[in-house]
Amino acid sequence: MVMRSVARQILRRVRGWGRGVVFTPSDFFDLADRRTGVIDQTLSRLARRGTIRRIGRGLYDYPRISPRLGTLSPAPDAVARALAWKTRSTIQVAGAQAANALGLSTQVPAHMLYLTDGPSRHVTIGRRDIRLRHASPKHLIAAGTPAGTVVQALRYLGRDAVPAVADSVAPRLSSVDRARLVRAAPIAPGWMQHALKRIANTVA
Repeated sequence: MVMRSVARQILRRVRGWGRGVVFTPSDFFDLADRRTGVIDQTLSRLARRGTIRRIGRGLYDYPRISPRLGTLSPAPDAVARALAWKTRSTIQVAGAQAANALGLSTQVPAHMLYLTDGPSRHVTIGRRDIRLRHASPKHLIAAGTPAGTVVQALRYLGRDAVPAVADSVAPRLSSVDRARLVRAAPIAPGWMQHALKRIANTVA
């Protein structure tokens, strides 16, 4: 009876989040004492029924379904957010993925890299490698924001990319993210300090 009630509450919450959401047992520990194992057992049962999908150890999703392609793989960002939320950590997309997210590179990264102030973690879902790498605060400037993605793209592309970033990305930044870049400049690498101010002050 308890498990049935918990299952209803879990499904209500998951459906409220919408398709494409990725979650872990820790998202439901307010519904039952984690020491009883009820949450884990309920999620396993729902996955066996096909109501939700188990995509990794302690990792589930409520999959998106395409009329043409069928059940879709979870988005890497959703997986990374779920892993970070489990440990109440901050994440920031990094490397080639950051440049790709801003339209500055067409290269499809071999693995999806996220920097985090939490523990490192590596999961493989289908053909996608998703890595969370613990990083120091100096590598997490404006983490979790578009401004942070700009910083990571610059780290990956180097100083020669500054004009392209200023011309292409800067006009799309909000005033809040422009302010974040200005505040971040003093703690950025030397060559990047002027670049961040230049990007922040570039308008369409």
